[in-house]
Amino acid sequence: MACEADIDLDAYFRRIGYTGSRVPTLETLKAINFLHPQAIAFENLNPLMKWPVKLDASSLERKLVKDGRGGYCYEHNLLFAHVLRALGFQVKGLAGRVIRGLPLEAVTPRTHIILHIVLDGHAYIADVGYGIATLTAPLRLQLDTAQPTPHEPCRFIGVGDEFAMQVKVRDSWIALYRFDMQEQFLPDYEVSNWYTSTHPGSHFLTNLLVARAGKDCRHTLRNTSYAVHYLSGVSERRTIDRSAELRTLLERTFRITLPDGQDLDAALERIVLRAE
Repeated sequence: MACEADIDLDAYFRRIGYTGSRVPTLETLKAINFLHPQAIAFENLNPLMKWPVKLDASSLERKLVKDGRGGYCYEHNLLFAHVLRALGFQVKGLAGRVIRGLPLEAVTPRTHIILHIVLDGHAYIADVGYGIATLTAPLRLQLDTAQPTPHEPCRFIGVGDEFAMQVKVRDSWIALYRFDMQEQFLPDYEVSNWYTSTHPGSHFLTNLLVARAGKDCRHTLRNTSYAVHYLSGVSERRTIDRSAELRTLLERTFRITLPDGQDLDAALERIVLRAE
């Protein structure tokens, strides 16, 4: 995935509210990793509206930075990779098999992207695009060690020759995805992205999936079910029963600048009608 792209760092940092150092240190990485998921929502409005999901650097920058939109894993992590490289970090892309709710050894498509970063001789994993459990800090790539983040503790365990990333929710460790060290490149992600954004069986085409991290919580929306999960363990839930209310939630809580036109209105109306 090693490639050079002209990224407007000033615009990106304004988008996430970062004013700190641009030296490629662990402190810099942690700071922008914390702010990115709070400012730029995980959302799948493009596939839901049957719009293309473009992965070239200029399209990512225009959509997620300049247009105030969000995106899903490929968009978030590819943009993040471009930013990190522009700052001087050593980054390569990996691919993950999402196994949440499945056995550790389950064979699923490699439809998730994560980033491998080498810093001061140590390997780290960053992932700003998982949605409901997006990492808010980079994780040192070492086995069987619980690592704190500003949100949930996380860890890696070995599954054969691969790594599984787990998050601790209350008292349980939940595996999110499994990955190996084979480097991936933009054409690899283009193939997976095409499947994810266009295949009739992809849940991104039929469900509204939105998430944003807060400083002390996580906001999630699946179709008409909205929840806010606080770090204290308390959760608040409610059901959205009008498309206009969905639109307001997307704009105000998830901080998405919504696209104009009838495609979004029609997509949100379908979500609400299906839930009735």
